[in-house]
Amino acid sequence: MSNALAQEKTGESWVDLQLYGNHTTGDFDHTEVAIFIGKNPWQSHGVARARQVLREIARDPQRAMVVIDPRLSETAKMADYHLQLAPGTDAWCVSAIVATLVQEELYDKAWLHRHATGVEPVLRALRAVNIKANARRCAVDEHLIRTVARRIAAAESVATYEDLGVQQSPNSTLVAYLNKMMWILTGNFAKPGGMHIHSWMFPLAGRWHAIPPAQGAGYGFPLRRRLGTAALKTASTPLRAVMATAGRRGNRTRRAATRAAALVLDGFFDAVAVPVAGRIAEVLSMSDRTGVTPVSGARILGGLVPCNAIADEILTDHPDRLRAMWIDSSNPAHSLADSARFRRAMRALELTVVVDVAFTETARHADYVLPAASQFEKHESSLFTLHFPRNTFQVRHPLMDPLPGTLTEPAIYAALIDRLAVVDEQLIADLSAAACAGREAFAVAFFATLEAQPDLVGLTPYLLYRTLGSTLPAGQRSLALIWGFAHLCAISQPDAVVRAGFTARGFARGEQLFDALCTRRQGVVFAEDDYDDAWRYIQHDDGRIHAEIPELLDELAAVCATEPCYTSAEFPFVLSAGERRSFTANVIIRNPDWRRRDRDGALRISPPDAQRLGIGTGAKVRVVTETGAATTVVEVSDMMRPGHISLPNGIGVSYPGPDGDHTVGVPLNTLTAAARRDKFFGSPWHKNVPARIEVLDEQPIGGETTTGRTLP
Repeated sequence: MSNALAQEKTGESWVDLQLYGNHTTGDFDHTEVAIFIGKNPWQSHGVARARQVLREIARDPQRAMVVIDPRLSETAKMADYHLQLAPGTDAWCVSAIVATLVQEELYDKAWLHRHATGVEPVLRALRAVNIKANARRCAVDEHLIRTVARRIAAAESVATYEDLGVQQSPNSTLVAYLNKMMWILTGNFAKPGGMHIHSWMFPLAGRWHAIPPAQGAGYGFPLRRRLGTAALKTASTPLRAVMATAGRRGNRTRRAATRAAALVLDGFFDAVAVPVAGRIAEVLSMSDRTGVTPVSGARILGGLVPCNAIADEILTDHPDRLRAMWIDSSNPAHSLADSARFRRAMRALELTVVVDVAFTETARHADYVLPAASQFEKHESSLFTLHFPRNTFQVRHPLMDPLPGTLTEPAIYAALIDRLAVVDEQLIADLSAAACAGREAFAVAFFATLEAQPDLVGLTPYLLYRTLGSTLPAGQRSLALIWGFAHLCAISQPDAVVRAGFTARGFARGEQLFDALCTRRQGVVFAEDDYDDAWRYIQHDDGRIHAEIPELLDELAAVCATEPCYTSAEFPFVLSAGERRSFTANVIIRNPDWRRRDRDGALRISPPDAQRLGIGTGAKVRVVTETGAATTVVEVSDMMRPGHISLPNGIGVSYPGPDGDHTVGVPLNTLTAAARRDKFFGSPWHKNVPARIEVLDEQPIGGETTTGRTLP
């Protein structure tokens, strides 16, 4: 399995797992010093009310903003400190900042002693960093680096945010580690304005982690857990049969079944919920799926194969090579490095199936295409629940009926599983009948079934859709999956869910949350944490941050002994392939006419480079890399430093017109190389592509130089 996270976030996710076990988020509303590394929140957001928050930080003389970015981005223009480093040198820059904290004794010794372990090897490694040499390597003034480190150390609070600008550049996993050292070494965790591990509706990355309630376990907890677990496993069939029989009879019998199920849940739910839910969440999140791929030996994290390794696993005669590919709501023939090679890999497969809302570049190379309803025609939601202390989740409702010939993805998968006949029809019928008796009766039958038949746990979404979903109002069958999310969330974070207003006890709390998620279309605050709760989210048994990652400390020493060089006489520029701009989108909006500005997705280039090449804004050039070439127009922009050029993301997809399909803008991955990737988890170097520019027409110097939008 793979998805977009496998070409963005796996390095950072692995670092998080080693340090404390889960994802962190910054309290940018209250932080004194905000640090953005390869991140331009003015355009890419990632922070709630991003533009307003940036304005508030910029206007407050007691606060400071630090931006580490080769570009003079919209956010960098607002920053108090802009470290405009050479492209691809983030590891040298950030290590110099962190080394300054250590070498100038600016780190919080007492806090580290109380809350962290493995600190001394980290300090020893950072004392060995040559700050002056690393400043030279990243082309940032050493005094500026030291000034930023001192400002971090002096602050009451610090929050950091790294994003694709660095996560798709060289040394991304190492930079993720060094980034986190900035706030760990200064004790900026679990405090207003600092960094926090947050709640999840369901973990998008990392492990599902249950936080015990502050009030402790109820009366006779160990005995009730043993009895309840044994009953679920050994009495699964009779429990399901009783609840199903009740569901098939009259209202009086159904009410009796509901009362009986409620008694069972009242007596045992709190005792058995965590182990039962944990087994379900572990399978569905795939957090324990690690190892390496069979052909290329690429590291797998959370079940995700690095995107840049997928073609390697196909274009070979290895006996364990990939033979088929199922592609859902993804366009890898456009979005993965070296598109031509990926298309060759698709042709080499024995079977390819695409499920999508559009006839994408990938769909055109597939054996089968299953058309899905669009996001306006179905219930949908996002698991990017990354906020602290108040976390939110929204179920978006359909605005119109699906087009004829399309189905929602749950309906597509349910139909396929039906045809495969991997689940006994009688079991489906029994669980559906139990659901008719009530959700309490269904819960007892459902969880007992999964405990007795753990091989069905991976089919939990299907089972919910087919059974509980059949009892929901017309058109809402897929909301049965939200029922599962609601209960897993309420079980894992009971106190936070109670503080968010869901105060019922036991099983009823998850029901209360489910009803709110289905009916409050504006979204729901599902968890509200205290700042101290961040400590309870740490997944190490000792409750401490484990600062030492030996593999990355060795890598730090190796990087600091290396001179960065990404260009050559043949390819003198570094191309960042995929810049977020005002009118770019993640290819979900394929019609180019929606872009009111920069319709063609111009190549941005610095004024000195444009002067040297004799071109101005509007000139046509060819961008050439080791894997391909593309023609584009030029925008001369003072955002760019000399030697650095960029093209926007979300461009270069085909769209039908009166004269047939046409493509506007550059398909970026005709220019990128799959072999250029992070050594640890294979993240592509999309933001660091050696390139050259060939001028195609005579263009007088003096075309307009853009400065970006004037910020209010």
